[in-house]
Amino acid sequence: MVNKRELKKYVEALGSSVAQEMMLVYYSVEGIDAKAIGEAVQTVIAAVETAKCNANRSFDRGRRAFADNREYAVAKRKFFRTLFQKIENDFNSEINAALKQFNAALPEDVKQAQKEAVG
Repeated sequence: MVNKRELKKYVEALGSSVAQEMMLVYYSVEGIDAKAIGEAVQTVIAAVETAKCNANRSFDRGRRAFADNREYAVAKRKFFRTLFQKIENDFNSEINAALKQFNAALPEDVKQAQKEAVG
């Protein structure tokens, strides 16, 4: 991720599209475990909010803590790069967990139909 704004847009776009697809299946497929789908959607929404809140961190050291402006810029860039990478990794792992929970809630006939359509 390049900056906080793009990270937040990425998280919001991915989270909303995943939640939208889950809700589409929730209302269109019969025989699903509605409670498990609802929990998966809640997991996605919580992951989005957590990632957006964690992105609001700031670099806690000022320019005077460094010998010159270049050292400050390098340290600040490294801080945000590692922060955004950690947020992205945590977000992706939570989304993957929600997708596993979602897939477990689908009935077997729907899973078989999807496998046949793909392969």
